[in-house]
Amino acid sequence: MTAAAPSPGRGTRSSAWLLAPLVALAGVSLTLGLIARSTEPGPSSYLRLFFSDTIHMKVWLASAAAVLGVFQIFSAAWIFRKLPWSRPRWINTAHRVSGAAALLLTLPVAYHCIFNLGFQDATARVLAHSLLGCVFFGAFAAKVLVVELHRFPRWVLPTAGGLLFAVLVAVWYTSALWFFRLVGVGL
Repeated sequence: MTAAAPSPGRGTRSSAWLLAPLVALAGVSLTLGLIARSTEPGPSSYLRLFFSDTIHMKVWLASAAAVLGVFQIFSAAWIFRKLPWSRPRWINTAHRVSGAAALLLTLPVAYHCIFNLGFQDATARVLAHSLLGCVFFGAFAAKVLVVELHRFPRWVLPTAGGLLFAVLVAVWYTSALWFFRLVGVGL
C-alpha cells in the first residue's frame, strides 16, 4: 500500500523555499552594510541612555542580549523536548519574549554603530565586528521568516536559530568581551 501524497497546504515545503530565508539574510545584511558604509563617523556620545558613555551602553546592552541568547538556546531545547524535564506551559511565551527583548537590546547598539560609526575596517577585529553586526540582523530576519512561513524541513529552524545565536556570540566576542578584557573587568 502506498502513502497518499500530501494535500496542498500540508507536509514540508520544497527545497526552493529555502531561498526565501537565505535571500532575507543576504538582503538585510547587505542593506545594513551599505547604509553603514555610506555613513560618515559622527559624535560617539550621541546615544548613551543612562550609561556613563556610549561604549559602556553598547557593551552592557550587547552582554544582556547575549545572556538572553543563551536563554533562547536553552528554552528552544526545552520547547522541542531535548531536555530531561517536562515542558512547562510558559516556556513558549518566555522564549518569544526573551527573543524580542534580545532584539530590542541590540537596536540602540546597532543604531549607534550604523549611524554614528559606520562600517569600519581598521583592524581584523573591527572588520569582523562590522560584518557580523550586519549579518546578525540578516540572520534574525531569516529566522523570523522560517518561523512565520512554517513547514520547512525539521532541521531548518534549529539551524536558523543556531546561526543567529552563533553570530550574536561572535558579535559580542568581537566587541563586549574585547572591551571587558581591555579594561580588565573581571572576565
